Amino acid sequence: MAARVITDFFNYLLAEKGLSDKTISAYQSDISIFKNYLDKRDLEILSVNQEQIISFLNSLRSSYSPASRARITATLRSFYKFACLENLITTNPAENLKTPRKDEKLPGVLSISQVEKLLNQPFGQTAAGVRNRSILEVLYASGMRVSELVQLNLDDLNLAEGYARCFGKGNKERLVLLGKTACQATSIYIHSARHLFVKDEQFPAVYLNFRGGRLSRQSCWKIVKYYANQVGIENIHPHSLRHSFATHMLLGGADLRAVQEMLGHSSISTTQIYTELSREDLKQIYFETHPRASLSI
Repeated sequence: MAARVITDFFNYLLAEKGLSDKTISAYQSDISIFKNYLDKRDLEILSVNQEQIISFLNSLRSSYSPASRARITATLRSFYKFACLENLITTNPAENLKTPRKDEKLPGVLSISQVEKLLNQPFGQTAAGVRNRSILEVLYASGMRVSELVQLNLDDLNLAEGYARCFGKGNKERLVLLGKTACQATSIYIHSARHLFVKDEQFPAVYLNFRGGRLSRQSCWKIVKYYANQVGIENIHPHSLRHSFATHMLLGGADLRAVQEMLGHSSISTTQIYTELSREDLKQIYFETHPRASLSI
């Protein structure tokens, strides 16, 4: 029965949908992967429920890219939609499947040791060096976007209480925590170096360029990249410190909802990718440090 249904599905794609041979070949490969998974568990392709399909898709995470998993998800949607049209099943178990994000893999997540090297290097006592130390410390301490950091005004900071107010996407306001080191670095910058950039005493921006204007996102990114290069960090990205903040928070045991709030994500599904990244870090730490993790028997 299952073989006949699968054959009819491919004939349907060819005759009625007019798909190319290459596309149909991809569908065949996807169905074959799914069928092999089901066979190993004595499950029938027309009898599975949504939970079993989701378990299958989750099993692909370690071996398939988000793009491949998105394609397989689309194939299963099409197959079960066809089965419903043919009255072979009454309920479509794939109808509400969510497509994996193709940009799920985040660029430039730094290890904890890389962040320590980045933030512990000598910045010097020049006005720029003092400013730049504050920038890097605040980005990592708060998880702010670069665009949010450069928009900070002096009255957005409360260094005595250890937080800042920032405005994210859609001008949505949130409070972010800074921590002792970031507060100290920023206080030193404001009281001993910021005035060296100032051209207009009334200008409210925290981070200024040498013309006395607000530091741009591009300039801030160049600063991050420059200091990363100084300590041999190449896999750097404008949001690397934000991504690293979230991953390290989860690695340390932070609640996913709390990290979502700190990052200013409207949906927790956006934050969930960091869970996968922190799991990979945990696995790496385990195999590198557990005395019996790599023993063979």
